[in-house]
Amino acid sequence: MTTNDSGSAAKPPAKDPWDLPDVSGLTVGVLGGTGPQGRGLAYRFARAGQKVIIGSRAVDRAQTAADELGHGIEGADNAECARRSDVVIVAVPWDGHAKTLESLRDELTGKLVIDCVNPLGFDKKGAYALKPEEGSAAEQAAALLPESRVTAAFHHLSAVLLQDEAIEEIDTDVLVLGEARADTDLVQALAGRIPGMRGIFAGRLRNAHQVESLVANLISVNRRYKAHAGLRTTDV
Repeated sequence: MTTNDSGSAAKPPAKDPWDLPDVSGLTVGVLGGTGPQGRGLAYRFARAGQKVIIGSRAVDRAQTAADELGHGIEGADNAECARRSDVVIVAVPWDGHAKTLESLRDELTGKLVIDCVNPLGFDKKGAYALKPEEGSAAEQAAALLPESRVTAAFHHLSAVLLQDEAIEEIDTDVLVLGEARADTDLVQALAGRIPGMRGIFAGRLRNAHQVESLVANLISVNRRYKAHAGLRTTDV
């Protein structure tokens, strides 16, 4: 008797992990878009043809940054940025992370949120990882935004390289974490819009702490070797 004869359906073929959605029509908002990391991500996505809105607490600062970056980037206050965007990247300083997200809970309802914040401390020995009560910045975001689809990505990128207009490709992988495959696939696809980048699924949000804290190690690498180190995942 065959499997089908016994009444159990055959399993569908496994989904190709590189079969990613078309995200070219999505509007990307960047909260904290006037800071180095936010500016760099906004510039790279806009340069790749993505519609980008920079958000800031002060709309004039956001508009100034947008004008400086060009490529059709728009500036807005954080609330308008969140409302008008399909995907919202959180690139605010760690000390303002919770307060910013709490204030935007309504605007971020139903949105795909990508948290790239790294909770770090600094002393005379250098950078070191902080561990939020929730476990990570991404898990804090998920707790504060229960009606949003929270993911984590873009932690290990050099703001210097992102903003350098002379650099055509950013040679790095982006580790992507989240609870729903449809959401992490979207983030992987967005990462792939930037020449040289790949998005790599790296687990659920409970694994975000070690990804965020690895930035402290990369800062040490960069200081020792005068570099702008990123990550590549082998055999993938």
